[in-house]
Amino acid sequence: MFLAISNNPVVSADTAPSCAPISKREPSASNGRSSQTGVLIVNADDWGRDVETTDRILECVRLGAVSSASAMVFMEDSERAAALARERGVDVGLHLNFTTPFSTPLAIGRLTEHHGRVSGFLLRNRLSQVVYHPRLASSFEYLVAAQVEEFRRAYGAEPDRIDGHHHMHLCANVLVGELMPAGTLVRRNFSFVPGEKSWMNRFYRKSVDRLLKRRHRLVDYLFSLAPVEPLDRLRRIVSLARHAVVELETHPANTDEYQILTSGKVFEQLADLQVAPGFAACVQKRATSSQSLL
Repeated sequence: MFLAISNNPVVSADTAPSCAPISKREPSASNGRSSQTGVLIVNADDWGRDVETTDRILECVRLGAVSSASAMVFMEDSERAAALARERGVDVGLHLNFTTPFSTPLAIGRLTEHHGRVSGFLLRNRLSQVVYHPRLASSFEYLVAAQVEEFRRAYGAEPDRIDGHHHMHLCANVLVGELMPAGTLVRRNFSFVPGEKSWMNRFYRKSVDRLLKRRHRLVDYLFSLAPVEPLDRLRRIVSLARHAVVELETHPANTDEYQILTSGKVFEQLADLQVAPGFAACVQKRATSSQSLL
């Protein structure tokens, strides 16, 4: 079975599934349009991967440049990161990892065996993620369950938001197996304008997002902070976030992204729009979505 593929972000969007179910879209009595504004969520990936990554993300959170983080479990800094999140009130979701070796002493035995099988398959070639592998079904199931349970232990809460390292939470085995808990907020595919990618590529993406919407909540659009230049790209994303729920994916471990997040350049593009104080804002606020916003 084949499902959606590529993860390379660009400036705009091709579809706008809502962060549903947020609430019903209610038109304004005066002009027929929604009276609600959009939301810009800046999420930092790889929280807990190592000390430097965690510390960089925490600095961005302190500055208000990052709304939330996606936490890796069974990594060298996972325990400290969990303690920091609880202490500092960092909004954290689960960053499922199928491709990067676990680096904590806790990762032994069956966990590493299943991870080795799955990572070997997914990293074999770029099309592996769109193919359902029946012989690895139990390995995928084991890895998702183990990471959800470890997140629950470390953070003392259920992961109500899930995405994936290298976006592998969108691989066929996870989606077809319905391995992510129903009702969670799950990261959708990157957003593109028609013509930015091939028709087949966009069709795959739309198919995956439709499949996700059956069991999960999605934001309206997803973009990556990289490339950080030109800044006009960021301004267009910010403009879209005035009317829709937009997630901006960041990796502060990358020096160029870290610098733009801590330099204040992001804030210069926001004008009167603010970075959401947490990912939870997505489900607390309404937002209208339109393909003609750009």
